[in-house]
Amino acid sequence: MSPGSSLRRLHLCSTRARLTVLAMATAIVMLVPMGMVGASAATQASADPSWSGAREQAGITAAAAERRNLSGLIETQTPGIDLIQVVGADHRVIAASPAARGRDPLSQVRPSPDHLQADVEVCPKNADGQCLRLTAVRLSPAPTSPVVYAGRMVSPAPSRTFRALWTAHIALLILLATAATWKMTSRMLGPIQLMRAQLAAINVSDLSTRIPQPPGRGEIAQLAHTINHTLGRLEQAKSSTEQALQRQRQFASDASHELRTPLAGLRVRLEEAQMHPRDTELPDLIGHALEDLDRVQAIMTDLLLLARLGATAPQATQHVDLTTLIRTETSRRADRHPIALDLADRVVVDAVPGQIARVLTNLLDNAQRHATSQVRVRLRHSATHAELAVSDDGDGVPPADRERIFQRFVRLDAARSRDRGGTGLGLAIARDIATAHHGTLHVEQAAIGGAGFILRLPLSTPAEQTGP
Repeated sequence: MSPGSSLRRLHLCSTRARLTVLAMATAIVMLVPMGMVGASAATQASADPSWSGAREQAGITAAAAERRNLSGLIETQTPGIDLIQVVGADHRVIAASPAARGRDPLSQVRPSPDHLQADVEVCPKNADGQCLRLTAVRLSPAPTSPVVYAGRMVSPAPSRTFRALWTAHIALLILLATAATWKMTSRMLGPIQLMRAQLAAINVSDLSTRIPQPPGRGEIAQLAHTINHTLGRLEQAKSSTEQALQRQRQFASDASHELRTPLAGLRVRLEEAQMHPRDTELPDLIGHALEDLDRVQAIMTDLLLLARLGATAPQATQHVDLTTLIRTETSRRADRHPIALDLADRVVVDAVPGQIARVLTNLLDNAQRHATSQVRVRLRHSATHAELAVSDDGDGVPPADRERIFQRFVRLDAARSRDRGGTGLGLAIARDIATAHHGTLHVEQAAIGGAGFILRLPLSTPAEQTGP
């Protein structure tokens, strides 16, 4: 099959071509019968004057024939009707008008006994294209009843011309309906073709492109809206997949990087003990090995928590009274620096209690490591948010590092010197938990001189805060 024939077949199979063919077929089915009926009615209307004259003359002649036996010449009493005959049952001409005298019977048609009158049109081949239009009237239902014929020769040319014009008119209407359908479907399907081209141009690696949405609420506008909505969902799914892959890569990178040091230290101690078993003190070896394993376990626990925060669906939240939670968590601690509390009464948020407690613990642990003599916890609320501030009187965080410290395994020099076994993931975990609760966590200069970490969370609505 040639490319041209394939293109033509594809073109004919298009929606536009199918709709056009359907419209043309519908126009033919509707207009052709109507045209035929209209042409017949119009032709009949144009022929009615001839028929009415023939009927009038046939009736006059039949009435005269019933009163007396006609023979010989019949006088014409209707203008234009010059062919009159009275023909017997044996097809013999009994009487005739001057124009029909000496001619064979004008017609062989005899009305039935049930219908005594009939209109007849005969077009002889040798009549120079003219037709004989006459009316036949049977005098009685008897089989031997004569028949009166009255009519005239007419030209069929006007009727044929009228039919030709009427046919051309119907054909023109069909062509106009077909062309209009082709044009309308072109305008209707044009936006769909444009959307198809734009969808074909969208790159899988970049799903942020959207197709223009036509105005209104029509089917094409709804289709464009649905396509854009689907592209948005695909973009979100792609983004989620990329984030999951990024989290997997980050997890593998973090685990391999941070676990290397404690595992290497543990291996060195074990190999040294293997090489010098007599010089190794077993309690000291076990103690150092357990310290290294505790650090490995803490790192793995924090890494898995970070992975769950980013990969799993949010847990069911509860109404959490931050005032009560802070008092409970601080009362369990045995820190080297005292914690000064300044808490507003009954500050309620929607949160996962364990995760918010983990944020508080990480911030307090960080403050205790960096504080010189004191740690403060302040809780306030605005019309829409709760604000928890954990401050210390240490060296603080330089402005250039205030975002960097929330990255995984980032420790400033001061932090390294004061480190007491932290994994380097506490602040990263705290910020991820704040983000998961639609809140924020940032650091600023504290009033007591050190670092002040500010956690802001949306408050529960008043209706949600009321309860048993």
